[in-house]
Amino acid sequence: MIRIAIVDDHPALRAGLRTVIEAEPGLVFAGESNGQEESVWPLLRRTSPDLVLLDYHLPETDGLQLCHRIKRQITPPKVLVYSAYASPSLALPARIAGADGVIDKGVAARDLFEAIRLVYGGERLLPESSHYLMREALDQLDDADRPIVGMLLDGSTTSEIAEVLRAAPEDVENAVRRILAALSTQVRV
Repeated sequence: MIRIAIVDDHPALRAGLRTVIEAEPGLVFAGESNGQEESVWPLLRRTSPDLVLLDYHLPETDGLQLCHRIKRQITPPKVLVYSAYASPSLALPARIAGADGVIDKGVAARDLFEAIRLVYGGERLLPESSHYLMREALDQLDDADRPIVGMLLDGSTTSEIAEVLRAAPEDVENAVRRILAALSTQVRV
């Protein structure tokens, strides 16, 4: 059984997702949050989901920023970013945030279920991105942030990056937030 938590600011969408998840064998609805900080962390602590279906656009925070914080937990769940903007320009920021996958909100339920199962099974489902889009995205960053991006893409943790750069971990976290914010503005909608 794959326990799924839904984080989305639209109540009707959460209700619809809950209904289809509850009807699908092997999937279990673990809980939901509207994406506000005060509801996300209690949900994750209370339910310990296997996978979080996370909206890209949230009212108080960027979904990728939240994804990055979720993935920094000691035993993080898989995170599947659920977005109406699942374009190739989302590939780099999603990878930097640690997302396990990105899926378009317009997919059929069976495709969503397949994506959930693949991500839960360890596959990464991120949009393909051209060399041109990657270069364009990296050109938006400060020169000092590019090595951090490279280390994040290689799987380095914040602590490891801080050690290599001889920086405080909180400075690296601030840089990651700044990088995600800059790259998120480049996502083509």
